[in-house]
Amino acid sequence: MNLVDVIEGRGPSPAQVNVLARGLPDTSLTVALASGGREHYGWGGDRHLAADIFDALNQNTRATGNWGKKPPKIPAYPRPTRKTKPENRPKPKSVAELYAGFQAKG
Repeated sequence: MNLVDVIEGRGPSPAQVNVLARGLPDTSLTVALASGGREHYGWGGDRHLAADIFDALNQNTRATGNWGKKPPKIPAYPRPTRKTKPENRPKPKSVAELYAGFQAKG
């Protein structure tokens, strides 16, 4: 079965695909791409929470420490960032354009 079969209705139902996609773990590449890009791969809820706890501990250390004149700058935990700006991304193709691309003889 290929993508053309799915587009023409000979594949799994959209409801079944939706259920299967929602059942993916939050660290999967599919969820990462839906969240903004490959840089989110492996960043599930547990990793985001651990990074937030790390930053909160550092803020607490800066706030309650007995520093001389100025508390030291503690860097934040590195998080995934978007590499390209949304305005620089190409416009997504419509389903009709995708289908026409599959039907083209070439």
